[in-house]
Amino acid sequence: MKKLLQNIKQCTICEKHLALGPRPIVSAHLDSKIVIIGQAPGTKVHKTGIPWDDPSGKQLRKWLGVTDEYFYDEKKFAIIPMGFCYPGKGKTGDLPPRPECAPQWHKPLFDELKNVELVILIGMYAQKYYLQKEAKKTLTDTVRNYNEYLPKYLPLPHPSPRNRFWLTKNSWFEVEVLPVLNQKVKSILKLNK
Repeated sequence: MKKLLQNIKQCTICEKHLALGPRPIVSAHLDSKIVIIGQAPGTKVHKTGIPWDDPSGKQLRKWLGVTDEYFYDEKKFAIIPMGFCYPGKGKTGDLPPRPECAPQWHKPLFDELKNVELVILIGMYAQKYYLQKEAKKTLTDTVRNYNEYLPKYLPLPHPSPRNRFWLTKNSWFEVEVLPVLNQKVKSILKLNK
């Protein structure tokens, strides 16, 4: 696993497409229990090199019901984005994750991760890649039907502050999905309430 992570962190496969250059962000351990698959690092994470080190990450940890200490414990959480590097700025936000990363690195990572009990799919890119034909037409429908993907996968919307409108419009998410997410995380990590 160490060698694989070193190889990923030295990856330059899509360097010519990256405005800020390559800085692959990934975190995993042979004993990781939960895998978080998000989109791609933002500019703040690109600078710090720490996954989910931004307001989205703070919200995600709140949703998971875990402290920073638990979240950054690689034996508990593997953090594997769809695109390992900051993809650049688009018209309405960051560009989509680079398409080279997941086909290149996800399978080798999962081949090493033998103790995973749950894969959390954050956002449409992760959901379409992993759920394929089982993903619904919209992210909202995929998340609303989260039960269909358990026990292996649990789809979530992106926890970005920009998603406030979605969260307000879909109040069922906090009532129905977050308690299930919390219970699963507590059970897998053997956390007391």
